[in-house]
Amino acid sequence: MGDYNRSTKEIAFESIPPDVMQSIQTYIEKYNLGNILSNVSLCIVSTSEKIKKGLFSGPGPKSLVQTAILTDRWLILGDRVDQNAIYVKSMQLRDITVEDYEKSQFHAMIPDTGMNISGILTDASEKSAIFLPLGKDAAGERFKSALIEAAQEAKK
Repeated sequence: MGDYNRSTKEIAFESIPPDVMQSIQTYIEKYNLGNILSNVSLCIVSTSEKIKKGLFSGPGPKSLVQTAILTDRWLILGDRVDQNAIYVKSMQLRDITVEDYEKSQFHAMIPDTGMNISGILTDASEKSAIFLPLGKDAAGERFKSALIEAAQEAKK
């Protein structure tokens, strides 16, 4: 495994923490995205905790808690790195490609679990790639499958 212990749990949309929901609502208003939270199909919280190696945990954040909301048209992510402010990003499913990280060419060099997602973020003008960390657990596998299927459906 990589430098993090990763776990994923499925949560109800109504159970998203209020500070995360407030950040998402502010983001939606800022970019005039309208009612993108209609038709929510799946919500998860992915937690990544840095593995301590020896006395030090090494470079990178100690923890990442990512809330992911999947709708029929959108992927919305709310990231909290360590104890910093929540950073929200979104992508329209029709504009993204998704790849199971474990099936990528990088997995042999850096073992990890999650999804590689490439496409245009709402607040960007150029294509970018992000890594969505997921646990190797039932909720992580379910989200992987749901995201792949939703992205394929959105392109039809």
